[in-house]
Amino acid sequence: MTHKLVTFLPAALFALCAAGAVGAEVIGDAEAGAKVFKKCAACHQVGSGAVDKVGPHLNGVFGSAAGGHEGYRYSKSMVSAGEDGLIWTAETLDAFLEKPKSVVPKTRMSFRGLKKPEDRANLLAYLRTFSDNPADIPEAEPTAIGTDHDLDPAILALEGDPDYGEYLASECLTCHQSDGTSDGIPSITLWETEDFVVAMHAYKRKIRPHPVMQMLAGRLNDEEIAALAAYFKTLEE
Repeated sequence: MTHKLVTFLPAALFALCAAGAVGAEVIGDAEAGAKVFKKCAACHQVGSGAVDKVGPHLNGVFGSAAGGHEGYRYSKSMVSAGEDGLIWTAETLDAFLEKPKSVVPKTRMSFRGLKKPEDRANLLAYLRTFSDNPADIPEAEPTAIGTDHDLDPAILALEGDPDYGEYLASECLTCHQSDGTSDGIPSITLWETEDFVVAMHAYKRKIRPHPVMQMLAGRLNDEEIAALAAYFKTLEE
């Protein structure tokens, strides 16, 4: 199994039930963002009459699944990211704009990224004006980010107790559905245990930039994370 992981927010209450996954400060100055967008215009269009070019048009990008724009031919890596739960939110777009290949490692987008936080914030503000409900952004949607890991093999080798995981998962199941249905919240049922463990430890180690997840994963020890992974892997859709 490769460790090029794309994941959503496991453990329920961790995101959707917590306020402010992305603070309002992430969104900047739309007028300044229009100038930043000139760096994107060679491949992308936005606004009235926008069409797909080298890259897809970016109308309505907020809240959409990665690789989900119908009619555009995405890389397999981008499509896989969307299938695994990557939703374009203020937070995930910010991470992608900073370093695209850190979020979708094999994306065909050759852009190296915007290093200045203010440039990314301004660009997000500009793109927000072309979304269906711009007043609702930043939004508390599920987020995802890919990363390669260097987790200790001993942690991956822990055999979790699914019964204990069921006990620990009561909070998770207030948002995530045990039958695997999503209803706007990504399913974590039948998720590979190694992927689950890697994701949770990435939040615990603050590799993944979601403050609520970092806080809650930080409360779990190695055995508890392994138990949750074992439990969700054994659930049936």
